[in-house]
Amino acid sequence: MQVCCNCAERFAGADWTCPACSWAPLVSGGVRQFAPEFEASNGGFKAEYFPDLVAREAGHFWFESRNRLLQWAIRRYAPHAVEYLEVGCGTGFVLSAVAEGFPAMRLRGSEIFTAGLQLARERVPQAEFLQLDARRLPFESEFDLLGAFDVIEHIEEDETVLRSMHTALRDDGILMLTVPQHPWLWSAADDYAQHKRRYVRSEMVGKLEAAGFELLRVTSFISLLLPMMWVSRMRQRDARDQAYDPAAEFAIHPAINATLRGILAAEAALIRAGLSLPAGGSLLAVARKRRKS
Repeated sequence: MQVCCNCAERFAGADWTCPACSWAPLVSGGVRQFAPEFEASNGGFKAEYFPDLVAREAGHFWFESRNRLLQWAIRRYAPHAVEYLEVGCGTGFVLSAVAEGFPAMRLRGSEIFTAGLQLARERVPQAEFLQLDARRLPFESEFDLLGAFDVIEHIEEDETVLRSMHTALRDDGILMLTVPQHPWLWSAADDYAQHKRRYVRSEMVGKLEAAGFELLRVTSFISLLLPMMWVSRMRQRDARDQAYDPAAEFAIHPAINATLRGILAAEAALIRAGLSLPAGGSLLAVARKRRKS
């Protein structure tokens, strides 16, 4: 069900023109824009980061390992999902993995920044893309599966986003999200990415349950690399007087990149076997929308 952003009328149909008030989203570059007023004022990310991300995501051990973990999670927890929305899809790197692994799924990707959506369209031309505010998704009971991967830590009102996602899902629909974990890992990398927080597990679980979700799986990942990650973050703190260089963090020798990819493949095997890891650089949560009693 679609929800009018002007009068909150619920309606269905291929056309987004509201039958009650005739409001319709603007269309620019083939993308429907539901919240263009928030794009310029958004303080959770910088649109100029997107071209750098496109150049670095493919082949990088962290991004590729996360994609493989998410493909497994969808097969395990949402194998029959047909309608999928990714909130904060960025450049479409995760969405491209979903398209590859689940070709029958109808894909929609959303982002507050149209700059990211134009790059995502090049990666996943078969998907539909929407510019919108995650705090006010214009859907109700629409999706079987909803994803938000390293997104809600950028948004001050994360609990509002979770409630909006809950509304957008059908009964028994699945939410999957990843977030950075452990406040004690905070560093210049978080400042650069404009994170609002790093989560502890109990906080994430509590917020999901308060939004109306039933937790199916919560596990850390990037766990076997946590000691190395801690050392890297401490070095950043020791170099507070130096400007943070994101390119240096992504500049990894191919042999080291391959080794780290292999370590995370072993870690993923532990997760697939049923082990929920207690600590790690990131947290994966899988939750189900409870049916109304």
